[in-house]
Amino acid sequence: MKVTTAELEDRKTGKDLYAYQKGAINKIFTAFEDAPDDYHLLYQLPTGGGKTVIFSEIVRQYLKHHKKRVLVMTHRVELCKQTSNMLTEFGVVNKVVDSKANLDDQDNYQCFVAMVETLNNRLTDDKLDISGIGLVIIDEAHYNSFTKLFKFFEKSFILGVTATPLSSNVKLPMKDNYNELIAGESIESLIENEFLARAETFSYNVGLTSLEVGSNGDYTVKSSEDLYTNNDMLSKLLYAYETHSKGKKTLIFNNGINTSIHVYETFKAAGYPIAHLDNTVSKKDRAALLKWFKKTPHAIITSVSILTTGFDEPTIETIILNRATKSLGLYYQMVGRGSRILDKKSKFSIIDLGNNHHRFGPWGANLDWQKIFRSPDYYVDRLLNDEELESNFKYEMPSEMREQFSNSEEVYFDIKETYISSIAKGESSKVVLEKSLKQHAKICIENSEDVYDALALAKLLGDDINHRIDRYSKCICRSTHNFIDWLNDDYRKKLRVYLNENFDRDFEEIHGRPPEE
Repeated sequence: MKVTTAELEDRKTGKDLYAYQKGAINKIFTAFEDAPDDYHLLYQLPTGGGKTVIFSEIVRQYLKHHKKRVLVMTHRVELCKQTSNMLTEFGVVNKVVDSKANLDDQDNYQCFVAMVETLNNRLTDDKLDISGIGLVIIDEAHYNSFTKLFKFFEKSFILGVTATPLSSNVKLPMKDNYNELIAGESIESLIENEFLARAETFSYNVGLTSLEVGSNGDYTVKSSEDLYTNNDMLSKLLYAYETHSKGKKTLIFNNGINTSIHVYETFKAAGYPIAHLDNTVSKKDRAALLKWFKKTPHAIITSVSILTTGFDEPTIETIILNRATKSLGLYYQMVGRGSRILDKKSKFSIIDLGNNHHRFGPWGANLDWQKIFRSPDYYVDRLLNDEELESNFKYEMPSEMREQFSNSEEVYFDIKETYISSIAKGESSKVVLEKSLKQHAKICIENSEDVYDALALAKLLGDDINHRIDRYSKCICRSTHNFIDWLNDDYRKKLRVYLNENFDRDFEEIHGRPPEE
């Protein structure tokens, strides 16, 4: 059954459909026409593209032309309500099958909306009659919790919809559960046609080699919390916010409740309007918090996972990724929360504190979803690991700190290049750190009038020293924590000694005059 454009426009209810949405509906119904009754079809469209609008119109048209019923499955209570409301807007009378639902009147409905766990319980208890269901729609289909229900719908056409057709579990690829993928409009196309906001990304290089990967293929909460709750990372987060997002409505994503609480306390102490949200917060308190967030111009929410799907707040101006992830899907889901357009909002900011931009590329880059769907392992295996990513990092001195070294034309020192050059000359690897130390001393002296100024500047170089020691340890293939700690302490001591002993000589050489008494 192919749906014509005239049929799509011939209705009084629902929302106006854009051309790309009408095109998607026609492609999906063409698949209905050509495929067997038990076909599994997956449809991809970026967050903000209107997936719920599309499948609501599909339900309306399906019920109009078929004598079978429809079931829409979601994985969260909020999505159940949102979906039910959207279907109602499209003139589809529907019943929400939740834990409190009375199913005595189920024969009066042609469309049901249910959360996956509740539905599983109702089907296991044989409380819901599914014999007449011809179409099953699965929202956020990349979650694997739905697959256990497929056994109940072996004679139904299943339509999965998602922004990211890459399974949340690398061991359960979506190609094993779906016969075909229809890819919708690209993010770039939606931006060009002013359906989505354009992103500006600010990425901070972060050392992630301390993170551990769990059985699900992503970084563990514990190792993430150990890194992101330390004072250096919290200070970096606050600095990034104040530099790029101060006064803007901001959503922060973390990997761990403890991290989010630390973020809340840090921002609260700095005087910013912030709230913490995780899945332990009651529905009532969550609703109140999100209402506050919507109405408060400069509000900040620090959260854990819960707002990655089914949360639409167009007033968000900045997304902060205060976490790393190996999941392309999660990366796109998080960033997508800021992509919705609004009057006077045509762009939003991404602040990345997890090397996600380096790992996956810029949000909005044209991904070959068909290839990723067919060969997810090939895609995942090609991602650079953290050591490979970090080996390409170039330390960049923060702008405020760089001003204190304004007399120096160049402050960067390439450890790897110096190591390769020194070894080629037959020099000891120790020469690398000696050259690095002299360059650090030089930029301190260039920007000082006395040795006390130089020693004060040397104290600001902690991050740069850490970066250089880390690069050096990788060059010589020695990276135990004790060895790196010793190198760091030794480097700092030698820098202080060098400045104390050589300041007058080097100052006169650099400035052409002796230092002032």
